[in-house]
Amino acid sequence: MSIHTPITKAPLLLALLALVLLFALPGCRVPDPGAIRIAHKDSMEQVYIPAGEFLMGSTDADIDQTLKECSECLREWFINEIPQHKVYLNAYRIDKTEVTNAMFAKFVAETGYETGAEKAGGGIALDLLMMEWKMVAGANWRHPQGPTMDIQGLDNHPVVQMTYHDAQAYCEWAGRRLPTEAEWEKAARGADGDIYPWGNQPPTGNLLNFADRHAYIRMADLDQDDGYPFTSPVGSYPDGASPYGVLDMAGNVWERVADRYSETYDADSPLRNPTGASSGEYVLMRGGSWSRPAWYVRTAIRYRYRKENRSSGIGFRCASSS
Repeated sequence: MSIHTPITKAPLLLALLALVLLFALPGCRVPDPGAIRIAHKDSMEQVYIPAGEFLMGSTDADIDQTLKECSECLREWFINEIPQHKVYLNAYRIDKTEVTNAMFAKFVAETGYETGAEKAGGGIALDLLMMEWKMVAGANWRHPQGPTMDIQGLDNHPVVQMTYHDAQAYCEWAGRRLPTEAEWEKAARGADGDIYPWGNQPPTGNLLNFADRHAYIRMADLDQDDGYPFTSPVGSYPDGASPYGVLDMAGNVWERVADRYSETYDADSPLRNPTGASSGEYVLMRGGSWSRPAWYVRTAIRYRYRKENRSSGIGFRCASSS
């Protein structure tokens, strides 16, 4: 045997040893899809979403089906969801639920933060007498529908009346960030393009909080009962979990995402880790809310809104890249 053989094999042996150590150390293992990590700052459960492709957006057939179910809907409302296309995302983590009133209260107590609604003196809320959304003086995260309603007993409900900047500020404090639109959608529907987080069956009251018999809107589904007239405690519908185990991705509250809005962005966007349009006056929200019917809680729905707008139906969750 050549005296050089041990030297030649040494790099290979070192590489194998390094590989063994990599998988032997718990902190170096690649987490399983859906694995949970507890965030330090606010004790939020974060769900691991693995790297890979998923189907983003809607097909023409998806929109045709939506129009069959909603006779009052117009195709132009949904054309910003097409074409359906494959997108690759690096691995990331996303909050298991929406940020709650209790979590936001901790943030405010530590930082003295004042929300956009508080600075402006009001926010948008549903007028139950007139059955319409309007600006209400004194509506803010502590008083979601206005001065006559507070959040006592609602610690575990999603915080609402959130502007884009409010959501950003919280996520930064928590050591996280807003999810991109693509990250939100993958976490909501999985890799295969499901119409809803739980699959393709129509919404029912055990799956989500949406416009049912308790809702004060004209297009509510009066045959369904989700148990709540407004927001529900986060995580109330485990049967409606996404393929990764993420909760409340349909209904409860609209969720802010990081991206600026472009109607044609789905058609023109990068196929790897898209982050939204480079300019534009609108930003995006996803997922629908307690006041929205079935066609507005689909995983592909894209809703544009100005950064400073806020209402009793708008909240958020955070994400992180590692």
